[in-house]
Amino acid sequence: MIKQIDGWLTAPQGFVAAGVKAGIKASGKEDVAVIMSTVPAAAGAVFTQNKMCAAPVIVSREAAKQPYAQAIVVNSGCANACTGEKGLADAREMASFTAGLLDIDEKGVYVCSTGVIGHFLPMDKVRTGIADAVDKMDESEGESAALAIQTTDTFIKKIAYEFEIGGKKARIAGIAKGAGMIHPNMATMLTFITTDAAIAPDVLKRTVKAVADKSFNMVVVDGDTSTNDSMIVLANGLAENEIILSEEHPDYPIFFEAFLRAAQDLAKMIAHDGEGATKFLEVNIIGAASFADAKLAAMAIAKSPLVKTAFFGEDPNWGRIVCAAGYSGAAMQADHVTLSIGGVRLVENGLNVGVPLEELTSIMAEHDISITVDLAAGKEKATVWTCDFSYEYVKINGEYHT
Repeated sequence: MIKQIDGWLTAPQGFVAAGVKAGIKASGKEDVAVIMSTVPAAAGAVFTQNKMCAAPVIVSREAAKQPYAQAIVVNSGCANACTGEKGLADAREMASFTAGLLDIDEKGVYVCSTGVIGHFLPMDKVRTGIADAVDKMDESEGESAALAIQTTDTFIKKIAYEFEIGGKKARIAGIAKGAGMIHPNMATMLTFITTDAAIAPDVLKRTVKAVADKSFNMVVVDGDTSTNDSMIVLANGLAENEIILSEEHPDYPIFFEAFLRAAQDLAKMIAHDGEGATKFLEVNIIGAASFADAKLAAMAIAKSPLVKTAFFGEDPNWGRIVCAAGYSGAAMQADHVTLSIGGVRLVENGLNVGVPLEELTSIMAEHDISITVDLAAGKEKATVWTCDFSYEYVKINGEYHT
């Protein structure tokens, strides 16, 4: 049984965290966090596919080669991207400085940054912030850590689940940040997940990728893949279940399901919090020839500025939806395609059903709206989560640097 609980990423046994105000953000809000497992933890991670990846991504990719890790150090307010050798040295110093304070192996420290691209980190403030966070860390500081990773987020994204595995009680929890520059191709801008379940490092690494493909890889706000996207998972085994050594282990399905639920919940929160969003849109593709085709069509619809602005304006302009599916490249039988919005069938066998548009007024006024397209080309399906484009999105991103 898997049940949601009220908790932070410190809910699993053996995890502590804290976030502090180091003065990196002009707003004066929390901007440095440290997350730690009190014992070495199996670690898995996925990162941005953007070739202009930030310095902390390079450092964390090195850490990801190790089977175990013990800490994550994060700053917001400065992405440390496009900063050359100095930026790389600063990211490595964040890892070594944190390791020294915690008395752990530097190779077991992941580094993440988020914020404006092209600026050097104010390392004096970063070091002070790390030291203050280490001093403050305990099980009750999950909220401050979640606050410290935010940029344009309007609410904290957190989730926690409890589940039984091999007769033992285990927990999995996570936090995320992300509202704009969201089209991950791996994860979201920043996601950190902790669990006290026992799982072998190689199995965890494969599972992280599999879960990302069904959660964070299925969310899009604006089609832009960040330079800093990182999803990091730590599993310290303190639940003392029989260690999961392969995907064939009888306890693996329950672990995977709990992990997937947590990741999908966080992914949906990111779509809900899309910069300036007024609508949460769930795009369902069914009847696809393959999962890849289903995702291709769903992403084309979810990324379309014309679709997104139509939903902002509460205009049931369904032609934009089938148009996006048609140019996506996914296989389809055009004369058998169907489309529904909010459960109301608008297109049947590629033709307008003739539903009076005024009948959709109440559906288009909802905050959460589902779109379902049947490509009539097979039996595969996929779901992508997104949001609308509003005037506020343009305002937020037009003023982001200033």
